[in-house]
Amino acid sequence: MSASGSSRAAATASDERLLRVGVAGYGYWGPNLARNAAQNIRIELVTIADLHPARLSAARRAYPAARLTADVHELLADPTIDAVFIATPPDTHCALVLEALGRGKHVLVEKPLATDVGDAERMVAAARAAGRILAVDHTYLFTSAVQKMKQYFDSGEMGDVYYYDSTRINLGIFQSNINVIWDLAPHDISMMLYLLDRPVETVSALGARHIDLEHENIAYMTLKLAGGALAHFHMNWLAPTKIRRTIIGASRKMLVYDDIEPVEKLKVYDCGAQLITDVEDLYGRLVEYRTGDVLAPRLDNTEALAVEVEHFVDVVGGRAEAISDGALGARVVRIIEAAQRSLGNGGVPERVPQ
Repeated sequence: MSASGSSRAAATASDERLLRVGVAGYGYWGPNLARNAAQNIRIELVTIADLHPARLSAARRAYPAARLTADVHELLADPTIDAVFIATPPDTHCALVLEALGRGKHVLVEKPLATDVGDAERMVAAARAAGRILAVDHTYLFTSAVQKMKQYFDSGEMGDVYYYDSTRINLGIFQSNINVIWDLAPHDISMMLYLLDRPVETVSALGARHIDLEHENIAYMTLKLAGGALAHFHMNWLAPTKIRRTIIGASRKMLVYDDIEPVEKLKVYDCGAQLITDVEDLYGRLVEYRTGDVLAPRLDNTEALAVEVEHFVDVVGGRAEAISDGALGARVVRIIEAAQRSLGNGGVPERVPQ
């Protein structure tokens, strides 16, 4: 028996029934979801669905024991499947998620949850009514770097947050049905909401179209958060280099998260500034800077998607609260939809509904 086979036998023997999973969509992200489902000892990968014969052939070579179908509705109708991982284009999410929930399935759906706030809210309501888990695949929340940053914020070590600055640029991949904001911003918005845990009040956005005249390939977003903090996101499909960097400034510590850095992805700076006022001198207002140590915490190298899939199994089993649930996914969509309105209005700030 193979190592994975013996592990599955051990998991079955522990009285925990395997979660039977189907994967809908085997294009760009679906293979990653299928791989992590197949490698998880608490999951049985049952079915893979995709419209394209070439993709199904690739799935057959990778997972000969899984059933294959070109009809996603056949997958969703299978009463033996407990949960569905959906990796189809964003404009298909609402119909597929609602059908899956209506058939009693738990759902993990690729980001963004939807391209319309109304659709996102319908999915959240449907999950609540069905008593099923709706999770959104905001993978970065499950990286060890983001989890470590969350510890700093939750412990109060960061102090008051001043700003959140993120750059996510590379050469490609151009999407045919959404612009660069809908493609890249969900990563950074979900991280910001998770780490800072405060509402976004307004958002303004500017962008440009250079290759595809229907969709912006570069955009800048500025968000005003409750409490006065500012956030700025730079997204670009047409950059000569790949950068995935987040800088967070606060009163006690500052963080730099560089996802491209192979070793020290996260650095914690013990630095800051404060205003010193000389009460005897009307003009004696000076900024005093504090520079301390720089710490690069040890991080786990486990693949974030593997951690997320394991977490999903725990949430379905009632052993954990969802980190990235439908409500978070809907908040991300509200912010991006407001940014889209601002984009169409020449960058005028738009209020984000709460």
